[in-house]
Amino acid sequence: MTRASGVDPAVCRACSGRWPDAADRIAALGESAVYLHDDQFFAGWSVLVLRRHATELFELAPDERARLMDEVSDVARALQLAFNPRKLNYALFGNLVPHVHWHVIPRLGSDPAPLESVFAVSHEPVRLAESERSDRIARIRRHLVR
Repeated sequence: MTRASGVDPAVCRACSGRWPDAADRIAALGESAVYLHDDQFFAGWSVLVLRRHATELFELAPDERARLMDEVSDVARALQLAFNPRKLNYALFGNLVPHVHWHVIPRLGSDPAPLESVFAVSHEPVRLAESERSDRIARIRRHLVR
């Protein structure tokens, strides 16, 4: 178990493959894997999930943490190129899934609430049809240089 949270990696949703859905994988990176978030109300919303179990950034060795941050930056660059947002948002919480994972969210010019957190914007989740989801994943993947 991790000292910080008491979460057993054997029951962790991320470690056990129960989250995110493997069909949403954009790419496997060095320290993480990046997935298209299942709610695409904010087009391009992606999640980087650490490939090993940890719940807090301080549990990562400094070089591992630095590589993870480079990967967050690489994904952000790909989202910038793919969606041309006016701003990118970054979030690391872990309250619902106690496993290190970063949300990287493009905020487009058409954003209905540009000054609010995406988590505060009331909306019906946008679930894409399989073909549109595949197209969006490919669009991001094309710009993800690794």
